Amino acid sequence: MKKLRFLLIGCGRISKNHIAAAAANPDTMELCAVCDPVVERAEAKAQMLKEQAGYDAAVYTDYHKALEELDIDVCSIATESGYHAQIALDCIAHGKHVLVEKPMALSTKDAEAMLRAAEANGVTLGVCHQNRFNAPIQELHKAIEDGRFGKLVNGTARILWNRTMPYYTQAPWRGTWAQDGGTLMNQCIHDIDLLQWCLGGEPETVMAMTGNYLRDIEAEDFGSILIRFKNGAIGIVEGTACVYPKNLEETLSIFGATGCAVIGGLAVNRVQTWNFETPAPQDELVAKLAGTDPKDVYGSGHNQLYANFINAVNTHTQPLVSGYEGIKAMKIVLAAYKSQKTGKAVAFDGLDFASTDMTSADVKVNG
Repeated sequence: MKKLRFLLIGCGRISKNHIAAAAANPDTMELCAVCDPVVERAEAKAQMLKEQAGYDAAVYTDYHKALEELDIDVCSIATESGYHAQIALDCIAHGKHVLVEKPMALSTKDAEAMLRAAEANGVTLGVCHQNRFNAPIQELHKAIEDGRFGKLVNGTARILWNRTMPYYTQAPWRGTWAQDGGTLMNQCIHDIDLLQWCLGGEPETVMAMTGNYLRDIEAEDFGSILIRFKNGAIGIVEGTACVYPKNLEETLSIFGATGCAVIGGLAVNRVQTWNFETPAPQDELVAKLAGTDPKDVYGSGHNQLYANFINAVNTHTQPLVSGYEGIKAMKIVLAAYKSQKTGKAVAFDGLDFASTDMTSADVKVNG
């Protein structure tokens, strides 16, 4: 297997997980360079890489220069969400594979352009929905594939977290329509991805109610979504940044005719319920996955996500979270925003919408 050379673009809050992934996959990847417009942030991540992986990375403040000067295979993009699409398109145009943080874009047009460009240039496009690699989630999805739930009825994603105003003022792009969206797009999209992945991955219609209750931001700090899937199952999303006084839980529940499973904890990492009509050998393993919470809500799934992506590049296959998979949760959130704006159910197929189609008035509540 070829050892791939990576460039990390964006050295903010989530970039530490990309550094950890480089350290965890030393035989298959080398993080050759880190890039951030704020040189101190890039230097700090280069030092973190040195401490964890034992080697140096070049430091850049302009990713265009890095693309011109470096011999690299893959660009990992961990910038503000609103920049994901343009940076990805620039990297793809240089013939680089791309692994981009969620959401892959903030508009359906941009996301679709990324998919077309990756296909046209023969490169791999992946999206960082690392919670798919949580051990309980892997077992849950296997149970679904094995038919242990019988007819799927419904599923629920609950993201009950707290984000106070210092979180938003520390990085003013957060909570804006141009660069972020609200809690559904930023905090909840991982669990929304798991929900759609488990309920069939083909939404039909989306309805939503959102509001801005406590945080002085443009977008929503609370949102609820109903999703009808083409197989008849219904998904329910409850997402908030307003839980007092701190993060409470991120939970995925799946219900079928012959099975019921709840994966909870701080970051969908702990088995809370696992009931099936017919026992199976893996149930003994699942019983041991009650586990403990990770250090933070990001978990450690980036390590396995990187391993899966690298294997996909080397074998010319699609990663578990390809661009075609990553667009689905993003589109559900954008459909929810359109539903909030119009007050109507929104068809998933053919959706054409962007976060910037919203205004602050679209999420206001009385109070």
